[in-house]
Amino acid sequence: MIVRNWMQKNPTLVDGDTLLSEAKRILTEHNLQALPVIEGGRLRGMVTRQHCLRAAHFVARTQNADEYAFFANRLKVKDIMVRNPATLNATDTMEECLRRGQELGVGQFPVIDGGKVVGVISSKEIFSLAAHFLGAWEKRCGVTLGPMEIKAGTIGRIADLVEGAGAEVQAIYPIARSEDGGDGQPHERKVIVRFHSAELRKVVAVLEAAGFRVIESVDTNCHEKH
Repeated sequence: MIVRNWMQKNPTLVDGDTLLSEAKRILTEHNLQALPVIEGGRLRGMVTRQHCLRAAHFVARTQNADEYAFFANRLKVKDIMVRNPATLNATDTMEECLRRGQELGVGQFPVIDGGKVVGVISSKEIFSLAAHFLGAWEKRCGVTLGPMEIKAGTIGRIADLVEGAGAEVQAIYPIARSEDGGDGQPHERKVIVRFHSAELRKVVAVLEAAGFRVIESVDTNCHEKH
């Protein structure tokens, strides 16, 4: 998965002298999370919806007419933008995007190609990626298997068991990091399985009989969670 294929293309760009109130209007009207700031054809910064809301909230709290006038008529994007923001290349992978976002605590990236800003990756695109992976718009059943060591043939065996229970496997995701209080070893992974089936309990029973620990299950056919 390449950033170029997931990014928001042809992004709206502003320059440093754009009024912050105008940037806030653009972000709100177009439902954007961030605007790259360009000066002299080069990326100089990034202004986000959060920046604008924070400034507007401060003005609203003060209830000061002079502060409001300054915000509306004088405060510029360059006054509060993030300078020299972290960027991604259009040819980077989405895996790299997610890793860097987590490491840097960044929710938006300008995307560069040939020295020019050609797109933006924000939380909106990242949520879209997650939704595609998890089949948010499909009626998929799912189970999460407890931490295990993934060896050659483990994923294939899980798929065979699920299909043998009459289900149609849609996706299998090994999750490397344990988030449940550390009950798994560093080399172990949880495994999320998504499938179509009218008999979730049968799938769970087959997996448990084979020695896999089912720690949660979701039946989208009847909206039950276990």
